[in-house]
Amino acid sequence: MTAFGALLLGALVGRIVLRAISSLLDTPALNRANYRDHQLSTSAGIAVIVAAIVGAAVAAVAGSIRPQLALLRIGMSAGGSRERDGLTVYAVLWCVLGFGLLGVLDDLLATADDRGFAGHLRALRRGRLSTGALKLIGGAAVALILGSELDGGRVHQRLLLVVLDAAVIALSANTANLFDRAPGRTLKVTGLAYAVLAVAAIKGGSSGNLGAVGFVVGAGVALLTADLDERIMLGDAGANPLGAVLGLGACLTVGVSARIAVLAVLVALNAVSEVLSFSRIIDRVVVLRWADRLGARPERRAFLIQQ
Repeated sequence: MTAFGALLLGALVGRIVLRAISSLLDTPALNRANYRDHQLSTSAGIAVIVAAIVGAAVAAVAGSIRPQLALLRIGMSAGGSRERDGLTVYAVLWCVLGFGLLGVLDDLLATADDRGFAGHLRALRRGRLSTGALKLIGGAAVALILGSELDGGRVHQRLLLVVLDAAVIALSANTANLFDRAPGRTLKVTGLAYAVLAVAAIKGGSSGNLGAVGFVVGAGVALLTADLDERIMLGDAGANPLGAVLGLGACLTVGVSARIAVLAVLVALNAVSEVLSFSRIIDRVVVLRWADRLGARPERRAFLIQQ
């Protein structure tokens, strides 16, 4: 399946899943007040997790019925290199489940006291494990597992490549979460990032590795209308796995030099977030401000003008 075909299929499944679990998302445990004190579900990204499970299950069943449809098989190509279809599906599913679980825990248990890396480290120094620190440690562990499963190249380079891939995946997850400060913002950013990644992969001839990644991103895009309309909040349950699978997609499709460049950008964004507000930066740049407010409710536009 093509990179953009998978995106469309994921959007369809994501829309169906969101409707199916809408009543579950209304549970009081998930309700939070937004900037205008309106109560809504803070963890609607659960729909992305469920969609990923459904997609992997359908792929497995399809493969068992007709072997030529088996997305979960791992074979050898004519050139002797390992096909990544099976690796990609399993890795993406593990990525979504791992980062999604950590995100749900943060949505349910987080307090407003611990913000940013500095806040998590302060809590650790006081002998308290914050949900952010749990995400940091758990996300690093999940990313290292994923990195170790990717093609590491020559033996003496393998450890460095595992660490590189793990860093890209983990920081991608955290970066997506940093953008989740306004309705629809993270979904717009991840959708744009996937489009850039897909174009790069197509030019490099590796777009076949993006099918499962595109499916998950598409499931996230399916939540965009509801997010912009402020009927749901994406939450860490959605932002974390969406960012992580994009990082995984980069590791699967681009070379080492490009991954190092991606890592440098991610490190810079995370460092900047410790001292500057992304929202303030976006509001000061005309193009970014226009894109950020596109599709937003009139109440949000009025709220931003008053700031």
